[in-house]
Amino acid sequence: MMSEETEKELSTEPEDLKPKRPSMRAPEGIRTFTVCRQVDETGISGEGVVIEGATFATGHTVIHWLTPAPRGSIAFFDAYDDFIKIHVKSHPTNKTIITFEDGEQTIYDGG
Repeated sequence: MMSEETEKELSTEPEDLKPKRPSMRAPEGIRTFTVCRQVDETGISGEGVVIEGATFATGHTVIHWLTPAPRGSIAFFDAYDDFIKIHVKSHPTNKTIITFEDGEQTIYDGG
């Protein structure tokens, strides 16, 4: 239960409730991305945007496979690089494009 003093200090303004980069605990906040496979070498996940994901301030990464529809599946990784190693670099002919919410892209073209 909160004290009256604490209740007065809390803001419920939408702008104040948006996720922010932590100041002392980790270098960045939550970063979202999509994974687009231009080719599907295994024939399992399909082509186009097949994953939506988020990397947390700690580096932990969660991905949501969009296939098989309608639900897909969820996977957790201790680090973003672990996800890349397992699902992107191990399939170089997929020509994968990762796009972050700020527009930054990384293209893995097998080269």
